[in-house]
Amino acid sequence: MARKLKLGFILHGVGRTWNDWRHPDRDVNASTSFPFYKQQAQLAERGKFDFVFVADSLSITEKSSPHYLNRVEPITILSALAAATSHIGLVGTLTVSYSEPFNVARQFASLDHISGGRAGWNVVTSWLGDTAANFSKTEHPAHDVRYRIAAEYLDVVQGLWDSWEDDAHVGDKESGVFVDPDKLHRLDHKGEFFQVRGPLNIKRGPQGQPVIFQAGASDDGRNFAAKRADAIFTHAPTFEDGQSFYRDVKSRAQGFGRDPDDLFVLPGISAIVADTDAEAEALYRGLAASESLDTGFGYLSRTFNDHDFRQYDLDAPFPDVAHIGKNSQQSGSNRILAEVRAENLTLRQVVERLATPRGAFVGSPETVADTLQTWFEQGAADGFVLFEPLPGQLEAFVEKVVPILQARGLFRAEYEGETFRDSLGLPVPVNRYTAARGDRAAA
Repeated sequence: MARKLKLGFILHGVGRTWNDWRHPDRDVNASTSFPFYKQQAQLAERGKFDFVFVADSLSITEKSSPHYLNRVEPITILSALAAATSHIGLVGTLTVSYSEPFNVARQFASLDHISGGRAGWNVVTSWLGDTAANFSKTEHPAHDVRYRIAAEYLDVVQGLWDSWEDDAHVGDKESGVFVDPDKLHRLDHKGEFFQVRGPLNIKRGPQGQPVIFQAGASDDGRNFAAKRADAIFTHAPTFEDGQSFYRDVKSRAQGFGRDPDDLFVLPGISAIVADTDAEAEALYRGLAASESLDTGFGYLSRTFNDHDFRQYDLDAPFPDVAHIGKNSQQSGSNRILAEVRAENLTLRQVVERLATPRGAFVGSPETVADTLQTWFEQGAADGFVLFEPLPGQLEAFVEKVVPILQARGLFRAEYEGETFRDSLGLPVPVNRYTAARGDRAAA
């Protein structure tokens, strides 16, 4: 089968920035509006997107962006969207640092059943230190510890998802056998961070196990994704950045004994589409003009654990805050600090750059399709996760860009099957106990 682009769409309510909500066509209640989420999910499904994605975090301050301040919990909204869609994957963020594996295994298994096999989990470790205060914790785990937690956590969850072999649920009314006890398994996990007995109190879902996503870009994050994830979200400001990241994580995956093609690299993009390049550029310029330094300060602050950068002189050299970024969003802070060192940037220059990034995907439908194709065919991406920078841009992409990609044979015309794994071309994981039973029989 020819390689095809993967496309996801992030459901971001009132928008990503600190000023998006003020656009005259934005619903200020979008981040908690089921009709809004439903309309966007159905539109993405009409465009044959592989999945919609709901991000999350567990700590806010009064300076957080409007969408962060007031938004629905991912599993809840995805469960509702399962009933409003039929083919599109449903991916949600849930942190390993502030949740319990048994509950999370149960939640995503439930979503998989409710949706007919369309659940995906974005495994995150949470970088905002203040999150600890919301969960009766005195301190936030260190960066390397968080990834050790994540590795063991995923072991536990995937072990629980295998509690039931596929034919364990007998349900024979005549014999009175509801479940075959020989095919229902306790996990009995005892590790560094977790002790979980099992078995899980819900059988395996239609796709065997939900699809695993990851978004880390630090060295620990890249290794975790290369070893364990089916797809990795990334930020690639330029084509060259995309190629570099792509080569790196694919090489790491191969080093872990995996087929690199089994890990999808998905940069996030904010496409702006109009009938001509000039019209799209005008839309971007209008968007950039509407932003203020608040947005740049907001992005910068979140990257450095909600640090207050307004205390510094805007036109002085960028402050020495490397120690703050190290245990927060390590990859993002390192990228900013590298640009500061390379270009001797002031705080103002960094803030302005963060407030109005242009990206490579601005133009006519043909221009945007050309750029997507270049990144896809020249080793910078296996697909993309779209943000909607302006109201109506998802519809513009679905109506104008998707048909071009389909005509070029780069993107599906119809969904390939019923489950999320079918759409992605991923196999159903063999239940570990079934596999062991087969090995014993063969021996």
